[in-house]
Amino acid sequence: MLMVFAVTFALIIIAQLFFFKDRGKQPASPNPAPTAQTAQPASQAPSAPSEAPAAAAAPAEKASSQSSVPAKAATSEAETVVENSLYKVTFTNRGGQVTHWILKKYKDDNGDPLDLVNKETAKLGLPLSLWIYDENLRNQLNSALYVGSASGTIAAPGELTYEYAQGGVSVRKTFEFGDSYVVSVETEVTQNGRALQAYPMWPAGFGDQTTGPLYASAKIEYMAGGKVERIAPKKVSNDNTLRGPFDWAGVQDQFFAAIFLPDNPATAAMVTLHEAISVPKDPKNPDANKVDRYDILGAAVGDTSGTTRERLFVGPKALEVLESVRSNTAPGQMNGPDLRNVVDFGFFSLIARPLFLWLKWTQEHMASNWGVSIIILTVIINLALLPLRITSMKSALKMQKLQPQMKAIQERFKKLPMKDPRRQEMNAEIAELYKREGVNPAGGCVPLIIQMPFLFAFYSMLQNAIELRQAQFLWLHDLSSPDKYLIMPVVIVISTYLVQKMTPNSGMDPKQQQMMTLMMPLMIGFFSYSLPSGLSVYWVVGNIIAILQQYLMNRTSLGQEMRAEAEKRARKKASK
Repeated sequence: MLMVFAVTFALIIIAQLFFFKDRGKQPASPNPAPTAQTAQPASQAPSAPSEAPAAAAAPAEKASSQSSVPAKAATSEAETVVENSLYKVTFTNRGGQVTHWILKKYKDDNGDPLDLVNKETAKLGLPLSLWIYDENLRNQLNSALYVGSASGTIAAPGELTYEYAQGGVSVRKTFEFGDSYVVSVETEVTQNGRALQAYPMWPAGFGDQTTGPLYASAKIEYMAGGKVERIAPKKVSNDNTLRGPFDWAGVQDQFFAAIFLPDNPATAAMVTLHEAISVPKDPKNPDANKVDRYDILGAAVGDTSGTTRERLFVGPKALEVLESVRSNTAPGQMNGPDLRNVVDFGFFSLIARPLFLWLKWTQEHMASNWGVSIIILTVIINLALLPLRITSMKSALKMQKLQPQMKAIQERFKKLPMKDPRRQEMNAEIAELYKREGVNPAGGCVPLIIQMPFLFAFYSMLQNAIELRQAQFLWLHDLSSPDKYLIMPVVIVISTYLVQKMTPNSGMDPKQQQMMTLMMPLMIGFFSYSLPSGLSVYWVVGNIIAILQQYLMNRTSLGQEMRAEAEKRARKKASK
């Protein structure tokens, strides 16, 4: 069992590095329908928007259009704060964009309210700035001083409008705020009387991204035709346009998301953004020679017809919050899929989701601490799987008793080449032996296979549950991140060694068994070094239960028989 679990942990790490990141491979189209298409940046693809040629219109026509649009711009920079019980958003009239998006119910690493605008990546762009295919015009509109409809503080529900006009270009941005994490957005940009494709952006990550793993957890995601596509950083192209229809689309990291919900999914498009920044290894003592380089993802989503009307969810990836937000099937019809699939529970989601709901119910009704809730769940799961453990032991004992007869059969055929057809006779004799003695050679494996999905599901669930972010248990400051004191990995090594030592195994050479008894715990401890401490709690408690179970089993007639068989085989091998 320990060997299977060790291999399972290895598969988890390998899957994270090689397999699961490919599941988000960017497809040629978010929807296989003939109307959907993927466009390259405007400079490469003929199907990309053609705002740039419009900007180079005949001088006479341009002058005529400019004269019909009166200039509108502010003379100084000003801020407007919009606030409800969930967030506090600070707008600047420079670009009509957001400088701070503070979530009141979540804290940063310093214990202050979490600002989802990452100060390290703000230089790459600010939320609700505009993406326009003409880079010069884009820079102009995102740095101009807009005229705002209000200043000071606005208590939600409320509305805020920014307007700007200059040189034939006219911009209007309207934001409506309610009592949820969702903001309604409407943007319209015209140049010389012609509507331009201008998409609101969330351009540069999130404020909780302070470590390498959190930066690496970022993904571009969208739902099209009921199917969710997840694009990992290495698969995201900068300035690449994906055509809809989209139920929703946006960017997220491990715990937070900025998801756009187009009013008209059929004409929606998304521009994927991918940049990189250098961050000092030690922010308190910055050194230009000691930096880490991280990928930064962003997304701009809008309407290809010109005027963009959509909603923007900016908040936590909490299931009950996401399930309350539904996408549009058509303008004004918010009866599409909700956002629950923003949380990726992975391949074992059918198990992971109920496990999380069970864990949450336990925390709300049986224990006020998430760590205690994990312990309760672990005890129940291990007790439920106890019959499988006993079945595995019985199967192992039967197989041990048949080893001499199986070896005798193999000895008779060992001189035959592997490709000799007579080898089939050996397999037939062994199968007949199994049948005569009532032994199922897979009897010991099936129980373990049944247990493995629970391990994967628990890992996936603990990895994605925002409720465990900064949840404390004993000395563990955050059950969603590794134990910074490395106590849990040490306890895992010790407890795994004890389980390995107490479990009889007569099917292995004594020297090999001695080596595995030492190497297996060290390997598992190494894997647990970077795993969420909540998963380490689950593993340690499971080991403690396994030690108690094995202690009792070793004193039953079955356990004594297994141990006697193991000692008998060990003496026989030693005498040789």
